[in-house]
Amino acid sequence: MTLNPQPEPHPTRALIYCRVSSVKQANTGHGLKSQETRCRDYAHGKGYEVEAVFPDDVSGGGDFMKRPGMVALLSYLDAKPRQSYVVIFDDLKRFARDIEFHIKLRRAFKSRGAQIECLNFRFDDTPEGRFIENVLAAQGELERDQNSRQTLQKMQARMRSGYWSLSCPIGYRYESQRGQGKVLVRNEPLASYITEAFEGFASGRFQTQAEVKRYFESCPEFPKSKRGSVTSQRVADIFSRPIYAGYIVHEGWEIDWVKGQHEPLISLDTYNRIQGRRSQARVAPVRSNVNEDFPLRGFVVCDDCGEPYTACWSKGNLKRYPYYLCFNKDCESYRKSIPRAKLEDEFASLLHHLQPTEKLLTLAKAMFHQAWEVRKKQADERRNTLEEKVRRLDKQVGDLLDRVVNADSPTVIAAYERKIKTLEKERLIMEEKLSNQAPQKDTQGVLFEHAMGFLANPWNLWETGQYYLQRMVLRLAFTDRISYSRKSGLRTPKTTLPFNMLGGFGALENKMAHLEGFEPPTAWFVARYSIQLSYRCAEGAYYAVAAQVSQEESKTFFLTLSGIRSGKTDGGERGIRTLDRAINPILP
Repeated sequence: MTLNPQPEPHPTRALIYCRVSSVKQANTGHGLKSQETRCRDYAHGKGYEVEAVFPDDVSGGGDFMKRPGMVALLSYLDAKPRQSYVVIFDDLKRFARDIEFHIKLRRAFKSRGAQIECLNFRFDDTPEGRFIENVLAAQGELERDQNSRQTLQKMQARMRSGYWSLSCPIGYRYESQRGQGKVLVRNEPLASYITEAFEGFASGRFQTQAEVKRYFESCPEFPKSKRGSVTSQRVADIFSRPIYAGYIVHEGWEIDWVKGQHEPLISLDTYNRIQGRRSQARVAPVRSNVNEDFPLRGFVVCDDCGEPYTACWSKGNLKRYPYYLCFNKDCESYRKSIPRAKLEDEFASLLHHLQPTEKLLTLAKAMFHQAWEVRKKQADERRNTLEEKVRRLDKQVGDLLDRVVNADSPTVIAAYERKIKTLEKERLIMEEKLSNQAPQKDTQGVLFEHAMGFLANPWNLWETGQYYLQRMVLRLAFTDRISYSRKSGLRTPKTTLPFNMLGGFGALENKMAHLEGFEPPTAWFVARYSIQLSYRCAEGAYYAVAAQVSQEESKTFFLTLSGIRSGKTDGGERGIRTLDRAINPILP
């Protein structure tokens, strides 16, 4: 019969436990090292042999089984049940700062036969000793809760002042500034990626959040998961954060649209347009088989059935071959492959033909400058209108505040406060729009350069090979999908308005129109005396003619005019032509 080994009555081996409250304290401070040094000196004075040290850099509150160092210490004791140890730690607060888990941890060590010793406290198993121990543990919990409350209050006050105090959003980093503390500043190139995603989705360049997801995945510096992907939830979280528009919102702390002290990455108008798009349409699911090797997939449709072409790689004897194909079982072209090179070469030729001439680009430039001047005048008018709206909103808010002061009913006061909050948000939007109305240097030149660069040759953007740019070319150059026939190739596409106008001017054949090619010519008499006839003043027309001809000729004209008015001669266009034939020989 084998008896369970009994622990040594007087252990001579020691284990040291050290803890600081955060990783920052472990990296920048000397708390762990100083605690270990004090514990080693204590063990040396007691004659203990230190066998291992277990550090931790997490908070002392909560479950001790979530502390890696404490878990390792208990596992070490479980692995050596025959050996007795003394566990040494610097202070009772390093043991636990929660009365409940303090008691549980004491029982965990006792069940493993380990003794605990503290440099600043002497454990006593008497009722009085346990009472004092519990009082000190409760005091540590009180201090922890007070510190937590104080920290939260400071964070809330700082956020109400316009300074973000939580974890740094993607696209920003913290920078210490004199008199302000840590302030959010742009973190390039992530800030530019975020701006591009917001503006692209707001303008429709990115049709779905799935396209924004693929754009982020194409940016090498953007943070990704272990699999190298960006989740759809991260895209949704980014789009729902007002901090990128320069405002701080935290519902739990009742902080509602406070103007931030950091530089916004987008305008408030862009943020609101994105929220409108997200609320109106459901987000398309991300295709798991999207392949950037086939940029025309889903855009080119089968001419036989009208369904979009899919694409795949086909495995041959020596290598793999790329194909587009129709996957509609009811189509006569079902699974009949089209080599990728053939289809995409025809599409490249189509893009090359979209390039307008230099004369047309010069004309477009002149039209652009003229339109720009018109828009500038309209912008001045909008600025005046916005200023007037801001003044009216300020007046409405002031009136509501006066009503709140005089109101007695809590329900009425709550209604006024909700209305004030709505007006405040509306005023923020107006002020944002007003600030965006300010003229910027070289804005016209930059916009014109990008627009003309694309209109002059869309092939240059396509040739970059970047998937999201190629999809953008398809949306900017064509209004609908392109039909492709296996026999005759690409059908005539429907291009967008700029290419329609530039292409239409370029293909225009200028010829002299025939005199009577479109509609019968206007009668000479009608053309000359149209004003009198339009007001049914036939007499006025008569006197105008009579003043220029002899009495006999005037009589002939009068008889013709009288016959038309009395109904003896056909009226309308035929009658006017009769009158024209009558008067034409007598007028000089």
